[in-house]
Amino acid sequence: MNLFRKNKKVLSIPDGFTIDDIKIEASICTGEKIIGFYDKSSKKLMYAELVRNDDDISEFYRKYGIK
Repeated sequence: MNLFRKNKKVLSIPDGFTIDDIKIEASICTGEKIIGFYDKSSKKLMYAELVRNDDDISEFYRKYGIK
């Protein structure tokens, strides 16, 4: 029984984006990775988050209710 467990909200996928728009980009210099929704018109990642390990990627998918 987890008394102190937080119920995390599931966010909806932002308007204008689909599951197919999720992309991971890595920096050439540092190798730092970010995940977000790729906007084809501006060629930028929107709603981007830092990725330190595979758990961060899983958390991103869980955050938006994607399995």
